[in-house]
Amino acid sequence: MNGAVAGPRPLRLFLVAGEPSGDVLGAKLMSALARRHPAGIHFAGVGGPHMEREGLVSLVPIADVAVMGAVAIARALPRLLRLVRQTVAAALAFEPDAVVIIDSPEFTHPIARRIRKRQPRLPILDYVSPSVWAWRPGRARRMRAYIDHVLALLPFEPDAHRRLGGPPCTYVGHPLIEQIDRMRSVDPAPLIERLGLSRHRPVLVVLPGSRRSEVGLLMGPFGGALEELVRRDRLPQVVVPCLPAVRRLVDKHLKRWPLIPHVVEEEDDKLRAFRLARAALTASGTVTLELGLAGTPMVVAYRVDWLAAPFLRRMITAPSIVLPNLVLGRNVFPEFIQERCTPALLADAVCELMAEGPARAAQCAALGRLAPELALSAFTPSDAAAEIVLRFAERARRQPLRIDTAPDYPRRSTGTKARSVGPM
Repeated sequence: MNGAVAGPRPLRLFLVAGEPSGDVLGAKLMSALARRHPAGIHFAGVGGPHMEREGLVSLVPIADVAVMGAVAIARALPRLLRLVRQTVAAALAFEPDAVVIIDSPEFTHPIARRIRKRQPRLPILDYVSPSVWAWRPGRARRMRAYIDHVLALLPFEPDAHRRLGGPPCTYVGHPLIEQIDRMRSVDPAPLIERLGLSRHRPVLVVLPGSRRSEVGLLMGPFGGALEELVRRDRLPQVVVPCLPAVRRLVDKHLKRWPLIPHVVEEEDDKLRAFRLARAALTASGTVTLELGLAGTPMVVAYRVDWLAAPFLRRMITAPSIVLPNLVLGRNVFPEFIQERCTPALLADAVCELMAEGPARAAQCAALGRLAPELALSAFTPSDAAAEIVLRFAERARRQPLRIDTAPDYPRRSTGTKARSVGPM
């Protein structure tokens, strides 16, 4: 023997992401974990190119997993079940100190349930809560059987899990928090020059969604709303931020619009458009938080096909589909769902925001309160999440018992109390 003393062995963490947004979130988590654990971490699991750049060798390509929509999932079900079994076997063979599943509950939760059944002492954390506060609230209580802790992106989610009997849950912050300075400091001048925008006419940003189903259902009513604005002699300059994946479908629908908008694909151009916009007409989703943090007043719409509509009406229990409304605890930003998503109603709401008046003033005041409601006291979201993951992994290594609790992270005080987000 040479008398050398071995240092602490690296932690072993198994991460599972099921779609591109989870891949980005997982990569930030991996980077924060590596910074906070100098002894080193061995990663394994499923992820995409962002997580692979942080050192993950993905078990399968994330494109094989990222399936959206009930019909697509049904068609891919045999393959997805095979990937679930393959991932569970790989996780158990890796012998991790903890497992972190990241969003995509249709794929990641079956994996978590099977791992818990085979290895009940292994800590399992869920990064991104399913929307138990919006629909299928019974999921929260069922999650207690296989999830030790939920890392939530929205500040009202810990309260929702407590009320619904779900697992312990900590608000670790939404990743958009890290982009607030960029959103508010981006210079719109290059976009003005490139698109030839007039500084004397208002800009309306139109966001029909990031998925083909959303685009297909919303481009018609949005185009009709613009036709109403033209009929009323309101002629905004229209900018349509668009993901490359849906660009061809967007272009197809634009041929039926009454005016020719400017379509942009780059992220910085989207943020420049937000800064320029007098108002936005947008699909529901995370983009409403982006608009809110950028300070852009908005009208929100959502539609599903006629087959899904009755089912969703029975299942949805939240008082709003607009995330800024849920964060603020008030329905400030108008929403037009299903049969209320009509050109006339959308145009009325847009006109109210384009002009000075009570509707615009109320939204502008609410927009100023959004960032403080989402703020953390001392951590970035990825660092806050990493701290909890490390606590579980290190305690499990020292004392391999089921861990049921972890302390909440301190948030910057906003003077508000915990809120319910509606009847469940």
